[in-house]
Amino acid sequence: MTAIQGFAAFRRRVLPRESTLTAGIVILSAWLLVALFCPWLAPYDPIAQDPSATLLPPNPAHPFGSDNFGRDILSRVMWGARIDLQICLIGVAFPFLLGTVIGAVSGYVGGVVDTLLMRLIDIVLAFPFLVLMLAIIAILGPGLGSFYIAMAMVGWVSYARLVRSQVLTLKHRDFVLAARSLGYSHGRILFFHLLPNALTSSLVFAMSDCVLVLLSGASVSYLGLGVQPPVAEWGVMVAEGQSFITTAWWITTFPGLAIVVLAMGFSFLADGLGDKWGARP
Repeated sequence: MTAIQGFAAFRRRVLPRESTLTAGIVILSAWLLVALFCPWLAPYDPIAQDPSATLLPPNPAHPFGSDNFGRDILSRVMWGARIDLQICLIGVAFPFLLGTVIGAVSGYVGGVVDTLLMRLIDIVLAFPFLVLMLAIIAILGPGLGSFYIAMAMVGWVSYARLVRSQVLTLKHRDFVLAARSLGYSHGRILFFHLLPNALTSSLVFAMSDCVLVLLSGASVSYLGLGVQPPVAEWGVMVAEGQSFITTAWWITTFPGLAIVVLAMGFSFLADGLGDKWGARP
């Protein structure tokens, strides 16, 4: 059982089913508001350095403390929400779109096309996810653009398999046979009749996949291959504070907690939608 699956099982034992979706919406809405209004909410410039305020512990002037450059941790956490939410949404959107199209075509056409695409999926799955992603980023060079390309090239396989399995089940249903008898084109049947009925599990999986993308983005930034300093991003902040973990714990603790809370929001939302729609990818 993965850590994400274990957390979901723990949630189902602790929280009532109807509370999960609400908790996810509340958490994500709060972070979205912070990301949108951080220019007005943040008390300081996130990259402004103040040599007179270096390594200050949490205090009234700096509720989350300051780092070794005198930058306010609270302000950097708020501004980092913009980058990390962007990482989650864009990092999931590209694999979702690519995998949905490939899986739909594979399941609907079948035959040699299906066999070739499934062998391509097997090749991608033969490599460890993180290792393959880091290899692609290393080839393309550090940066968010490289991260999004790597996520699209590696992450699409799960969506392709989910959509393919749904399309294989649905393409023999009566509404598809009726559409064929009416002379509808294959493209219309696939994208306007099959896909709308085949995406429920993929949408639920996309919400839970945001947790993986968030952690992957933070990990890549921690390794210096993602967002580059001095941009405020939670993975970068954790990396910058690791040298001071015994003397200035707040530098890594608060961005680390931000990652955990945002991941919980996406996990709650995915679990709540799965319960509501009866979809378990």
